[in-house]
Amino acid sequence: MRRTALLMASAALVAGALAWPADAAPSAPAAFAHPGVTVSKSQLDFTRSKVNAGAQPWKGAFDQMTASKYADLNRTPKPRAVVECGSYSNPDRGCTDEREDAIAAYTHALAWYLTRDERHARKAIELMDAWSAVIRDHTNSNAPLQTGWAGSSWPKAAEIIKYTYTGTWANSGRFATMLRTVYLPEIINGSNSNGNWELSMMEAAVGISVFLEDKASYGKAMAKFRTRTAAYVYLESDGALPKTVPSQNLNTRDKIVKYWQGQSNFVNGLSQETCRDFTHTGYGLSAVSHVAETSRIQGQDLYGTDVGERLRHGLGFHAKYQLGAGAEGRLCGGSLKLGLGPVTEVGHNALANRLGHAMTNTGTLTLRGRPAGSNNLFVAWETLTHGDNPA
Repeated sequence: MRRTALLMASAALVAGALAWPADAAPSAPAAFAHPGVTVSKSQLDFTRSKVNAGAQPWKGAFDQMTASKYADLNRTPKPRAVVECGSYSNPDRGCTDEREDAIAAYTHALAWYLTRDERHARKAIELMDAWSAVIRDHTNSNAPLQTGWAGSSWPKAAEIIKYTYTGTWANSGRFATMLRTVYLPEIINGSNSNGNWELSMMEAAVGISVFLEDKASYGKAMAKFRTRTAAYVYLESDGALPKTVPSQNLNTRDKIVKYWQGQSNFVNGLSQETCRDFTHTGYGLSAVSHVAETSRIQGQDLYGTDVGERLRHGLGFHAKYQLGAGAEGRLCGGSLKLGLGPVTEVGHNALANRLGHAMTNTGTLTLRGRPAGSNNLFVAWETLTHGDNPA
């Protein structure tokens, strides 16, 4: 009996190693892959080869990026000790400056890798150093979201520079300390606001954890991400009502319907914020795709789990209406506020191109939006980095 039990236990361990449960939050990898936040070295190499060959859509996307304000080699950083952001960034005391300096650092890091022009690497370092020398806190009501937005771009820049730049980055340790002490504490415990908040915060927490090689925070952020993703995009397999985040105490149908912006008819791909507007929904879906991509690079592929299913249906559902389909009366009272944003490339590439799912509406919207630019918050240049990228 004991031998049989041991054999069964061993078989279970092997099965678990081959296919961890779909509802399990991935643990941190044994060793982190670098650069490994949203974009990998193999993806960067693919993009570089296409840009150098003048191939489309990558060359056009590269030209768009290098013509943008974010690629300006004369950019002057505007760091602040305290960034104060109220609702809808009002007041805006350093909010736009911080987000855009972080996107600029990522832009210059990409430009460095794709061109090998060291001026771009040094500009990325200048931006990261300026902020790591000064910032100490985020305040006011939007502080968690602001920290999530800026904190999503910083590690993408830092990963490319630290692990591919052949020059020196003397203050990389100080930058890591900034992420560990200023950013991570503000976001790691999540949010009970609309779902796009916590998804963006967990995107930042996951990316920061990769850069810091912090396995504990990576695992904590991933667990929150899995719970929030399941509560953000509805699948019919969830049952009569959407899943909820336990800490929000949405324990009655009325509470859930109110939280879902008054929507009481639940269908595949509907988001908790669909009936608010597509713009905020796009923030949430984008963050889902970014975390899934980072997890894939780190060795645990979420696209084959419910995360991928929710992302696939979420993108397809909203793409249909963004392309012009009229809202039925049972959807948001027949009135939709469109504006999904440049958020489909990562998910479409992973789910349609890599996995072979039919995503006609998402594919059409993706092609129509190329080259995808920046939303000036935390999304930037994803036709360039992920458009039809097999790596």
